[in-house]
Amino acid sequence: MKKARPFYLVFMLNLFPILGWAQDTIRVSDCPPKDLPDIINSWRKTPKERKDKTGSLFLVPVISSNPATGFAIGVAGQYTFKGKKPDSHYSIFSGNATVTTKNQVMFQVKNNIYLKDDRLFLTGDWRYFLFSQATYGLGTNTPEGGALNYQYGINGWESSEDSLVQPMKFDHIRFHQTISWRLRQSFYLGFGYHFDWFNNIIDERLDTLRPLYTSHYLYSKNYDFNTEEYLISGLSANITYDTRDNLVNAYKGFFANFNYRLSPEFLGSKKTVNMLSLEWRSFHGLSSRNPRHLISFWLMGNYTDSGKMPYLNLPALGYDQRGRSGRGYTQGRFRGNNIVYGETEYRFPISPCGGIFGGVLFLNATTASKPGGEEKLFDYLAPGYGFGLRMMVDKKSRTNLQIDFGFGKKSGGVYFGASETF
Repeated sequence: MKKARPFYLVFMLNLFPILGWAQDTIRVSDCPPKDLPDIINSWRKTPKERKDKTGSLFLVPVISSNPATGFAIGVAGQYTFKGKKPDSHYSIFSGNATVTTKNQVMFQVKNNIYLKDDRLFLTGDWRYFLFSQATYGLGTNTPEGGALNYQYGINGWESSEDSLVQPMKFDHIRFHQTISWRLRQSFYLGFGYHFDWFNNIIDERLDTLRPLYTSHYLYSKNYDFNTEEYLISGLSANITYDTRDNLVNAYKGFFANFNYRLSPEFLGSKKTVNMLSLEWRSFHGLSSRNPRHLISFWLMGNYTDSGKMPYLNLPALGYDQRGRSGRGYTQGRFRGNNIVYGETEYRFPISPCGGIFGGVLFLNATTASKPGGEEKLFDYLAPGYGFGLRMMVDKKSRTNLQIDFGFGKKSGGVYFGASETF
């Protein structure tokens, strides 16, 4: 990776608004929004009257194949809903269940829910994985001693192999849940519990007789962690400020979150360790006539005590709650005791007059540090970029189906999903 050039990235981000000037000719009042059910309904000889619902459910099959998981089959779904009041926020409850021919099981449930007329805000990430995933060492300029061949992924899962990749197998149980109370308009304060247990860890490339040592093994031995099992258990304080007009697909507003997590030994952690997580998202309209024409920004940072967090618990790319960071790289490609991630996305309509199709262009960048100060944040920068298509499937909640194509340093991937990346 090259040394970081932050001014080049900022310059590129400011080019995005220029690309969509032609969309300003559409008036929302003249072009009411449409979604896929509207189009299907228009094909009928006698169109049906659509009921005004406060929730929508989407279920899709999951079928994939790659070296890490083998052939995988399952189901993924998302339920969006809102309270009875007209100004209530939409909430998201999503999950997936997948099994593979390599005896892997992946079950995940996520929630971002407003309750009690938006007086309560819940955020959760629950996982049960019998899993395999490669690691690539710590820091942004990894792996040392050579360059990776071109890496390719599907939804963040690596689907190609390289001699410098360090494949691992492990079982992972996660329970992260926060609950926050609204103190005043858009401002929430709360607490949470966070549990991560990694068990049956197998370093597939580790060979202590040759010897051939992996990054996981060397880190664990250096900082006195078991190489086959460890857990983190802790409590957190949580502050949230959210002015987004829609959690599923925001057209305006911003989201800010401060989370400080303390994982003491008496709750089961090997060492008392803290983690500070900061997140910012903002959405800026580029047209007073068409709200789907906008630019958005996402900034996220995770900071831990050097050497006190087990290897697989260290902050890593693609390990945010929704697993959406780092388009262009496989999940876990960059890992460190500290990590900072930034992304900007330009969103624009493609279909004329409130049609169902839209598009996105995006840029992102990642920097991670190594414990002990060998490599600091912003010493190196890993950029990513790409484009995607959107299809509106529920205009009430603004839920889009998405397909994105991301590219990074000798890396690429295809990403499918519902709702927006952030």
